Amino acid sequence: MNTSKNNSKSKFKQKQNKVELLLLILYVIGFYIFCIHRSLQLSRDHFSKLRGLHIGWLFSPPRLNDASDDQWRNFRTNLPILSLVFGIFTLLANIFRKLFHLRARGMSFFWLFLSLIYLSYLHGACILFIFLIASSNFLLVKIFARAKYFTFLLWIFNLGFLFCNRIYQGYSFSIFGEYWEYLDNFRGTFRWHICFNLVVLRMISFGYDYHWAHQESRFDQEKHIQRCHVCKSGKNCYQILQERNAHINDYSFTTYLSYLVFAPLYIAGPIISFNSFASQLDVPQNHYSIKEVIWYGLRWVFGLCLMELMTHLFYFNAFATSASWKMLSPMDIFIIGYGVINFMWLKFFLIWRFFRFCSLIAGIEAPENMPKCVNNCHDLESFWKSWHASFNKWIVRYMYIPLGGSQRKLLNIWVIFTFVAVWHDLEWKLLSWAWLTCLFFVPELLVKSATNAFQAKGALDGFIFRELRAAGGTITITCLMVANLVGYVIGPSGFSWLISQFLSKEGLNVFGFMLLTFYVGTKLMFHISDAKQSMQ
Repeated sequence: MNTSKNNSKSKFKQKQNKVELLLLILYVIGFYIFCIHRSLQLSRDHFSKLRGLHIGWLFSPPRLNDASDDQWRNFRTNLPILSLVFGIFTLLANIFRKLFHLRARGMSFFWLFLSLIYLSYLHGACILFIFLIASSNFLLVKIFARAKYFTFLLWIFNLGFLFCNRIYQGYSFSIFGEYWEYLDNFRGTFRWHICFNLVVLRMISFGYDYHWAHQESRFDQEKHIQRCHVCKSGKNCYQILQERNAHINDYSFTTYLSYLVFAPLYIAGPIISFNSFASQLDVPQNHYSIKEVIWYGLRWVFGLCLMELMTHLFYFNAFATSASWKMLSPMDIFIIGYGVINFMWLKFFLIWRFFRFCSLIAGIEAPENMPKCVNNCHDLESFWKSWHASFNKWIVRYMYIPLGGSQRKLLNIWVIFTFVAVWHDLEWKLLSWAWLTCLFFVPELLVKSATNAFQAKGALDGFIFRELRAAGGTITITCLMVANLVGYVIGPSGFSWLISQFLSKEGLNVFGFMLLTFYVGTKLMFHISDAKQSMQ
């Protein structure tokens, strides 16, 4: 009797889930049709007031293309030469590795030579600043690695140069005297102190990995292999390459410099730990087959085509950089804000995946920076694990765990996000973004711990618990939009204006529509997650 009741309940629940899924999909289709239609109207009606639009190449006659984002414009313009240079570099590296059976030491010399050619073009004489700071860091690590206060010295040294590089705009050779002043005429094509932010992360990684190499490892390799499906298949996943200490001889000056300036990952990352880099110099990655690497590249080409279509049809970023969004209605502000976040996600997706693809061809696996779509994250924790994910892994390994991990989570997030903000740039709007994110993070962490406690006691029914999670996801997505708009579009000064717009009569209706949309999106994410779990 109980079995038949359970079966009928299960069938009713499945039917209910199917009906709910169908309604959610219909709503999402309607939402995107509305957003696309309205975005096309906005781009057509306001294009004459927008800055950063250039003649494109799609359609006949050609439409204007949104090239208002400096990062995307520079990357897109230099894409042919970057592809040619990295194609030659990786081809030479693979040929020399096979012909001369080069391992860690040999490959470090070879990649250092290629990377120096690359850096000489980018930075000219300014590579002297890079190698002077890098050499000083290497000496500090080698001398003080076993000292109790080593980590304090490492952070002070690197944070000090991070700030000084920005404050003095990469320095001038004239400060060393008239004899060196002529070198200021050979500063290259790209500001070295912008790229050096990533070098700082690598210098800290080298310092910690060398420091931990003199201690007993806490990483249980056998336990990891039992749980990891990649390692079970006889391959090496990124985590085992990172956690397994390199041989003490691998912490040499040439391997260290090769790691800091490794050409495919130098400009934008993804960020890779020293241990994993050194081990893959010795034995190239075997996680991805040649077929999988080619498929990865083809998917990137599809993403590039999608971006070209998007920037020719919708001028989201041009609205943001031109401050034209101030003339729009609350509904249009919501659509533009949502479009800007999707543009930013696709931009970084393409930039990071291009350099990661080049690194994979060279035999070095770096973590994926965008493992999930921005529209498939309903809480801050999963969002930050999926947005610049290699930076997140770096933060967890070198900041979060050393600061005390989950035992001091509420305190750690303030330190971490403040560092993330100043690491990007010394701007108040970035600090505002960081502290707003922390403010939104605190209630999420408290709610998560509370609901987990209730769930453990059986006090919450499955349905109620799911609805509470959906409501929480709705609020989180709204907060994420606000934080990112303040940090990257309107700045702190525009925050009060944005709030006033959504508190108006029309704005409140739009705000309700926005919450409903994010609620529907969150519920759809639950269905996607359930489908993935059932397939495993």
